[in-house]
Amino acid sequence: MISTCTGSDDSLFREALDFAGRKVRALVRRDPDFYPMYTDRGRWRHDLPAWTHWCDGFLPGIMWILASRGDNSWREPAERYSRRLEPRQFDREVHDLGFLFLSTYGRWRAMTGDPALEAVLTQAGRTLALRFREKGAYLRSFVSEDSLFIDIMMNVGIIFRAAQETGDEALLDIAMRHSLTTRRVLVRGDGSTAHEGLFDLETGEFLRQTTQQGSRGDSCWTRGLAWALYGFGAAYGHARDARFLRTAEACADFYVANCPADGVPPWDFDAPAESRGLVDTSAAAIAASGLLQLADIGGDAMKAKGYADNARRILGTLCERYLAAGDPEWEGILKGGVYHLHKGLGVSESVMWGEYFFVEALDRALGDG
Repeated sequence: MISTCTGSDDSLFREALDFAGRKVRALVRRDPDFYPMYTDRGRWRHDLPAWTHWCDGFLPGIMWILASRGDNSWREPAERYSRRLEPRQFDREVHDLGFLFLSTYGRWRAMTGDPALEAVLTQAGRTLALRFREKGAYLRSFVSEDSLFIDIMMNVGIIFRAAQETGDEALLDIAMRHSLTTRRVLVRGDGSTAHEGLFDLETGEFLRQTTQQGSRGDSCWTRGLAWALYGFGAAYGHARDARFLRTAEACADFYVANCPADGVPPWDFDAPAESRGLVDTSAAAIAASGLLQLADIGGDAMKAKGYADNARRILGTLCERYLAAGDPEWEGILKGGVYHLHKGLGVSESVMWGEYFFVEALDRALGDG
């Protein structure tokens, strides 16, 4: 179980944010208008495959976080990198439009109040909603028509947002039904999660849990659990449906109960012995931000304190043990991330979602942005 604490040293978090800013500036100078996904031996630019094209919102998302903290020098690159994503509001090839646009246009809109930005967010939500399958009541993954990913809980928020902005009840129905289906078929009774679920296309019947990136179909891939912890919390923020809050808390409690004392999990909680020592710092970063979100939105003060204390403990570990500060040749911020173990992509490397959610969690923990 992760030990709780009364508070980590905020100066450690501020130093980590400063370090992150320096790394991002170096990346932008070295590779202007490049959207990285994962490092290879510490280098962002390489020719290894991407598997799917889902990460481009995270780099400008970090810029928007840093801009929101008062450094106006980030505004121009944040806008430039975000604008280049605008055509993807119509992208029907991925299930990741929330990742692409909530981190960019969503933050841009929140910071500036510019209502013209809302049209892009709304269209992205409408585009993602086109993935909805009536039989089965889920948003299909990019892999195949019969496939549902736990990751999509991190993206369904953009449909909730579009529904709320437009008053479109059909969009709200899609977001609600997808979330309830995911809760039913991918979240287990103990709060652990499956990565993927498969459906019968003719009847919509749920067939089985399986995985693309976890150890087994019945294992708990830790990044997927972190997606669920965070995603159901965000869904509760939109819908105020207590079922989503209970699910987010169940996932959070499973994470806390099964993590090592430092809060950084193995890549899969059921990993075989030969890879049990492989951690995933990106899962830890996502979980830290999701726990801080739960601390803000939940109604139980004791639970909120526990979630916040655990998040700060995780962040303290990441700052002290996994920052690339001692390796000047390493181009990323946070070491120890895992993209796709089975494909040999981004294993024990920096990964852009890990960078983004680490910075977001630091920002949330400091609370002064």
